[in-house]
Amino acid sequence: MSKPLESFPRGALFGAATLISLTLLSAAAARVSGIGTTRMPDSSPVESRELRFEDRQDGAVVVSEAATDRVVEVLAPGTNGFVRGTMRGLARERRRQDVGAGQPFRLTRWADGRLSLEDPSTDRRIDLGAFGPTNVGAFAALLTAQGASP
Repeated sequence: MSKPLESFPRGALFGAATLISLTLLSAAAARVSGIGTTRMPDSSPVESRELRFEDRQDGAVVVSEAATDRVVEVLAPGTNGFVRGTMRGLARERRRQDVGAGQPFRLTRWADGRLSLEDPSTDRRIDLGAFGPTNVGAFAALLTAQGASP
């Protein structure tokens, strides 16, 4: 004959369930109310540029100014991984929300020195400073680039 299994202590199980429930409720309350969360206050924009990004057959990405269709930069195949990855994520969000690719992206330098990339069609905004100075520099170059040959 086999022995019956010992049961798990009810007090520990109840305590764990209570702790998990309180954690989930606290996280939900903070998200809804904004209490305990941090947010960067907006400063005024200093410089802004609306850009379109288009993939070419050879793997390059053509960056053009939305207002004039003038080519700003051509990102050679295999280069600018951060720019490519960021744009891939924003394009994926557009597909998820069933938004076309025609709307330009807005690259903005703020008075406090921050740089952000915004997709007005999905209301998604990325604070590029969170990814370090090298990655910010990749987008800052697009803000000031004068032109490139397609």
